Amino acid sequence: MLASEQDRRNDLKNHLKNDLYGWIDTAAPELLRASRELVERGEASRVSDEAVAQILTAAIRLYVAKSDGEERTFPPIAGTRDSEMTPTELLSAVSEMLRALHLGPMELALWYRRRPDKDSYFPGRQS
Repeated sequence: MLASEQDRRNDLKNHLKNDLYGWIDTAAPELLRASRELVERGEASRVSDEAVAQILTAAIRLYVAKSDGEERTFPPIAGTRDSEMTPTELLSAVSEMLRALHLGPMELALWYRRRPDKDSYFPGRQS
């Protein structure tokens, strides 16, 4: 390993030690890996409903706070296209989240916003 890479890793470790919430950056890849393995093995039931709801709530809260607070968007799903999540998985979750807050597709349509930094439907097309 190059010295500069080692220095960067040490800087990150020191930052995480001094940051009360730095553990989240470390835990996220492990959580993604574990979720993938549990689903592939058909063992998702090993994680409680409450834990899944807490993780999903935390992720949504952080995404909205970062995108609104930093006035930018970033891909909310790990991987590219459906490498980590299928359209069915996404739409099933969105449907249940809307239902949980007594919202429907009409409210989603009203709040839907096009990403200002990228036209994902027509790449290369100028608006």
